[in-house]
Amino acid sequence: MTEERRTMTGPHGVPVCSYREGVRDGSPWAYAIEDIGPGAADAIMSRMTGWAVSAPVELGQALLDRGARLVRHMHVMRCDLPVAEPVGGTAPDGFLLVPCDRPPAEILPAWFAAYPPGHPDHQPRDPEKALEEELVPLLSGEEIGPLLACSVLAVREDSAGKGEVVGGVFAHDSDRGPWIADVFRHPDRSPRGLGALMLSATLARAGADGLSGLGLVVTEGNPARHLYKRLGFQVTDTTMTVAI
Repeated sequence: MTEERRTMTGPHGVPVCSYREGVRDGSPWAYAIEDIGPGAADAIMSRMTGWAVSAPVELGQALLDRGARLVRHMHVMRCDLPVAEPVGGTAPDGFLLVPCDRPPAEILPAWFAAYPPGHPDHQPRDPEKALEEELVPLLSGEEIGPLLACSVLAVREDSAGKGEVVGGVFAHDSDRGPWIADVFRHPDRSPRGLGALMLSATLARAGADGLSGLGLVVTEGNPARHLYKRLGFQVTDTTMTVAI
C-alpha cells in the first residue's frame, strides 16, 4: 500500500475526493477516502470499474445507490490500555490458554469453523485454499505484520499431543499500530465465553508488554461488537467497502 494520497477530479477538473491506493483480494483498492467535493460518487462509479473502494458511510451508501455491491460494512474500534473492564477468571476446566505458536494447519479447523454460513463474516471458500492464501500469510506476518507475543490460542486438554486448538486471538504489529486481526473459536468444540477470556488475556498481556492500545475492525451485525465494547473498545470510525 502507498502512503501517498491521490486526488480524483470531476468532469470540470475540480477535486472531488482523495484516497490511498492498494490491492484487496486481487483487485485495485481505494481506501482512506476523503470526500472533498460534490460529485465524488459519480466520479468513482465512472472511473473505478473493477475497484474495491473503502469509504465513509455516506459516500458508501451513495455508491450502493448507484449500483455498487457491498463487500463489508465495518466499525474500527480501539482499546486504550490498561483495560478498565477485563474479564476475570481462567479458562474452563479442560481448556488452556497458550501462546500462539502452533503451525497454521493445526489452527485451521477451529479458525475455519468459526465463520459458518449465517455468520456476518462467512465467505464460501475451500479450506485448503483458505489455509495457503489467507491463514499462512496472516500468521507469517506477510499479510498485516509480525505476530505479537500477546496473541493466544485456546486448546483442549483432553486431546492428544499438545491439545486441539479450539480458538485464538491474533494480534499483529501492523502499519496502523498494534492490531487484532482475528478473534475466533470453534462453535462446537469450545464453550461460550471462551472468546471473552481469550481477548481479555490478550489485552492483559499487551499491557504487560508495554503496549498503549490495540485496534480491530468488526463487521456491522456481528454480536461480538458488544463484547469488544464491554472490554473497553470504542468505535473510532465506520466505513463501507464496496465493489464498483
